[in-house]
Amino acid sequence: MNISIRDHVINNFKGSNIEDIKSSILASINDKDEITLPGLGVLFEVLWTNSSSGDKDHILNVLNDNLK
Repeated sequence: MNISIRDHVINNFKGSNIEDIKSSILASINDKDEITLPGLGVLFEVLWTNSSSGDKDHILNVLNDNLK
C-alpha cells in the first residue's frame, strides 16, 4: 500500500480551525518527537507555497537569523 504523508497530513487538517492547527504545531514542537517532523514539513510546504514573495523573504530572514 502506498501512503502519501503529504496527503495524509493535509486531509487530517481539513476542517480544522486556527486553534486546532496551532495546538497541533505547539504539541509537535513541545513533544520533540521526530515522528512529527514530516507533518511539520508538510505544513511548512503549505505555508511556503501560499506565501507572497515578501512573506517568503520574511520567513527566510527569520530562519537565517535563528540558524546562526
